[in-house]
Amino acid sequence: MTTTPDNSNDEEVPEIDQPEVDEDADARELREQNKVLRETIFQLKMELDRFKSPALMVADVLDVQSEEKAVIRVPNGNKFLVNLSDDVDEVAVDDTVVVEQKNLTVVDNLDFESDADVDQFVIVEKPTVAWDEIGGLDKQKNELKEVIEMPLQKPELFRNVGIQPPKGVLLHGPPGTGKTMMAKAVANSTDSTFIEIVGSELVQKFIGEGAKLVKKIFEMARERSPSIIFIDEIDAIASTRVEIGTSGEREVQRTFMQLLAEIDGFDPLDDVKIIGCTNRKDVMDKAVTRPGRLDRMIKVDAPSEEGISEIFNIHTKDMKLADLNTSHLFQQMKGMTGAEIYAVCTEAGYYAIRDDRETLEQADFESAIRKVREEEDAGEEYMTMFG
Repeated sequence: MTTTPDNSNDEEVPEIDQPEVDEDADARELREQNKVLRETIFQLKMELDRFKSPALMVADVLDVQSEEKAVIRVPNGNKFLVNLSDDVDEVAVDDTVVVEQKNLTVVDNLDFESDADVDQFVIVEKPTVAWDEIGGLDKQKNELKEVIEMPLQKPELFRNVGIQPPKGVLLHGPPGTGKTMMAKAVANSTDSTFIEIVGSELVQKFIGEGAKLVKKIFEMARERSPSIIFIDEIDAIASTRVEIGTSGEREVQRTFMQLLAEIDGFDPLDDVKIIGCTNRKDVMDKAVTRPGRLDRMIKVDAPSEEGISEIFNIHTKDMKLADLNTSHLFQQMKGMTGAEIYAVCTEAGYYAIRDDRETLEQADFESAIRKVREEEDAGEEYMTMFG
């Protein structure tokens, strides 16, 4: 006999409410995700194509043959007659362009400031050095004021007299005698832009680069006039030329010829003055020191005893000094340059610091003089052995 289970007393199982699915919201979310993925894929493809594209070469335009062809010089110095792309704007001599390396076609102008590659070689500043910070060089300061300062501040004096002021001056003498300080002081007194460059920096690796750099420096000086171009170690490019030399020496001569052309060329210098500086006047080429160029030569030598006193007082004006026998100290410093006198004052300060003192005594300066002298003698001995 079969019995049927009695479920009459069993409780009814409640139905579980299922959340309603919003199909439109899911579709919108999928579409947004799909859009983000598409944008990501597009950006990755763009970046991949950029990595695959060949590098372009920077070149200089030497000559424009027509609207479709030009002569360029690539970085290794080689010259090529190349085609100009239709997308390239009008090019001119000395322009910098971008070249496709495979078929040497100019594809774009490289538009950048002409000072871009000059800034890595020169220091452009508004100096703060004042004339009263330079001691012992009264004669030299007066000469520099006549040649540089007066023509910039009072040009009408020269027009009334009917003469042309010198274009530049050559400062020569031992290292550390204050040549750079005087150049900065005259730039400050005339409120001029001070463009400082070391002569050896003008000597470049590739043919024509040094001459191009000189040209750009003078262009920058004219744009920022009144300005003073200070060329330190000018003997690096302006030494006496030789008839036969290496390719490097010939490149130095090309740079030197460009410097002469800028000083004495067709473009007037106007409010641009040149100050050359050298420790080796004996090796300078006469072409740069002839009348009309750097014809005023000022010798800056070690200071006299009166000059030593002035320089000493300038460098110790902020120091606390005991009663000093300064005449004895000045006798001991005889023959020292301004830089060496400054070194003596600094070393004397160190002696006081080591003894935990704020006041500098006679013994501090005497010990400092001996130390600076010993270092000077050691340097001279080294130059004798290995110079």
